[in-house]
Amino acid sequence: MDGKVDAPRRRAVTAGDLTQAAVFAALIAALGLPGTITVGPSGVPITVQTLGVMLAGSILGPRKGALAVALFAILAIAGLPILAGARTGLVSLSSPTAGFFVGWLPAAVVIGALTAMMMPRYRISWGIAINVVGGMAVIYAFGTVGLMIRTDLSWWAALSTNGIYVPGDVAKAVVTAFVAAQVHRARPGLITPWRRRRTSDG
Repeated sequence: MDGKVDAPRRRAVTAGDLTQAAVFAALIAALGLPGTITVGPSGVPITVQTLGVMLAGSILGPRKGALAVALFAILAIAGLPILAGARTGLVSLSSPTAGFFVGWLPAAVVIGALTAMMMPRYRISWGIAINVVGGMAVIYAFGTVGLMIRTDLSWWAALSTNGIYVPGDVAKAVVTAFVAAQVHRARPGLITPWRRRRTSDG
């Protein structure tokens, strides 16, 4: 040994990574086709697209999952009406729902990172818990801040508006965990386990 400490190596984004991310970006867009259901006084719509965000993080991991959500967000902000209800990203960012849209990217990162820590064996019970933390708690946190900024709601009033969405989002978390378990069983290696990732980067 020469006494030098190599810097951590960053894995380049491959064509395969981009392809997988593009597929999941398209999936998130497709899940917006059923439209929206607006309930409650906040005006925040119920959509199926957060299911796509959970799936991206759970199946692709933090890097590729975040890339998929970022690709979708870029296309939406560029003007494509791919958010549920045929909305664009700019329309969403200028509305009370802005925080929920912004929260998708960190949600995918959190879900992907926690899932990578669980791998190489995907456990459904842990997967559900991870999706609840990343796909609900993270998005709700960003959404609550967005509501406070865009409306005159207090912190508690903004936070409590999320209650009506909990049953549906829990169902998405469960569905995501079962789908992810099947995918990882059929296609192992989609996510690099966290321990192996740290070893190879050190």
